[in-house]
Amino acid sequence: MTDPNPAQALLQALDAAGLCPLAVTAPDSAFCPPDSRALLLIGPQGGSRWWDIVTASTEWGDGAPDPLDRWSKATLGALAHRFGAAALFPSDGPPWPPFFRWALASGQVWQSPVGMLVHAQAGLWLSFRGALALPFALPLPASQNPCLTCEDQPCRTACPVGALTATAYDTAACHAHLTTFEGRDCLSDGCRARRACPASQSHARLSAQSAYHMSKFHP
Repeated sequence: MTDPNPAQALLQALDAAGLCPLAVTAPDSAFCPPDSRALLLIGPQGGSRWWDIVTASTEWGDGAPDPLDRWSKATLGALAHRFGAAALFPSDGPPWPPFFRWALASGQVWQSPVGMLVHAQAGLWLSFRGALALPFALPLPASQNPCLTCEDQPCRTACPVGALTATAYDTAACHAHLTTFEGRDCLSDGCRARRACPASQSHARLSAQSAYHMSKFHP
């Protein structure tokens, strides 16, 4: 690593790849190298930019399985090499990296009224492509749980079959709904609860991206 300001250089490199820093927490000694000073959780940017980058990639076009995971491992793996970091991914394991626990420990991600994790900027569109265990500090601006100031909390009533609550996710009801005519909206544009979140609006996905993810969730 030769960058004079590695934290700033890493943020610029993530942006160039259509990725964004979502949360930073203390390194987990069970998964991170001993010299790690920060664990950075990373996800896709909202809008079209990340999706345009991914769908133009070699991994997307080569016809092999799991193009998004392979792109993430190639991209974050290259950044790990450049910055002397270790790349970690939700698909690694066993043992599986506890991204959910890391996110909650960061103080920048919270559990929403419908159980899913929520982020001040990404809202319920929050997702992780991976994490970097960094040998340098990388502070992120403080943020507040958006649910605390969301008076209407439309996520609670957005699901047509009430599949999402704070304590449970009724996957059977969700899949059953997706087989109906009314469920086509969720298949083409993504979960209604995630779309209803006010904090999600600036991080909204393209319909093509949502449709791809939903096709993997409900083939």
